[in-house]
Amino acid sequence: MNTERFDSRSLEATEEFLSRAYTPMRIGGRPSDTQTSIVRTAAEGLTVDRLTFGYTMSYTANPLGQVCLITVHSGSMVDTTDGRHEVYGAGETFLVAPPDRPYTGALHSARYTISMFDPAVLDQVAAAGAHSAPGPVRLTGQRAHDVGANRRLGSTVAFLRDQVLTGPTPPDPLVVATATQHLAAVALAALPSTAYREECHRIDSHDAHTDTLRRARIFIEENAHRAIGLADIAAAAFVTPRAVQYAFSRHSDTSPLGYLRQVRVTRAHHELKSADPGTATVTQVAARWGFPHVGRFAAAYRQLYGTTPAATLRTRG
Repeated sequence: MNTERFDSRSLEATEEFLSRAYTPMRIGGRPSDTQTSIVRTAAEGLTVDRLTFGYTMSYTANPLGQVCLITVHSGSMVDTTDGRHEVYGAGETFLVAPPDRPYTGALHSARYTISMFDPAVLDQVAAAGAHSAPGPVRLTGQRAHDVGANRRLGSTVAFLRDQVLTGPTPPDPLVVATATQHLAAVALAALPSTAYREECHRIDSHDAHTDTLRRARIFIEENAHRAIGLADIAAAAFVTPRAVQYAFSRHSDTSPLGYLRQVRVTRAHHELKSADPGTATVTQVAARWGFPHVGRFAAAYRQLYGTTPAATLRTRG
């Protein structure tokens, strides 16, 4: 994980930093206080920045090549791309622009968070949907569908910023990858996109047999320590994501990702049983197996083993 801090009262230095950190851009305006503060945290394909501008600034920027979500905490931002005048205020989380499009706008004494990740993650997440549409996924709208969707998207950004990427030690790569996929999934649910067909299609169950289930389980068990998702499981089983979902539904009592979660809890259980309680912690073990929220890990652990992970760690051997 890399953390970089930028503080300046120079517009020229700010423009140079923004162009290097995001995309080539030009900034302007009539600032009364030119103080700029930016804290950038980047890890495993996810970047989360905290920015504070104490003045009004306009900008003209090239395409980012990334999915870029902005959460406004105070002040306001205005999107003027293609003659628009969309104002975003405190509490709103929105897509600043499609990854392949230039954009223009202005911010007014704004404090906000930027979250960026590779657009390919949207494709990976969308492929897991039961009614996913073919082709690359595009976010087609900048604002969330409704207040609830906006709140969920903002909460997810805050969780990544304050929990996943904040701590005394660098986050585990598996945790970061899982959290990034979760952010992409929430973005697809919250914002207009091309991810899903409007009409439900019949699931082709031709490949949903026990051999598919067996291949999927073997792949999960051999790769549970990696950042894998439904698309990876389906590819390893030589079927579509819908077929592997249907195979688990027909021949098992859980889903592919549910089985992955069970395997990871089991691996964490074995690690806790052999770990030294003087040096190991439940939080460390949970993070190593893809559980950034220790409370949720504990709930899944109790459901499977009837006790707490902390009790297992204390009574090892």
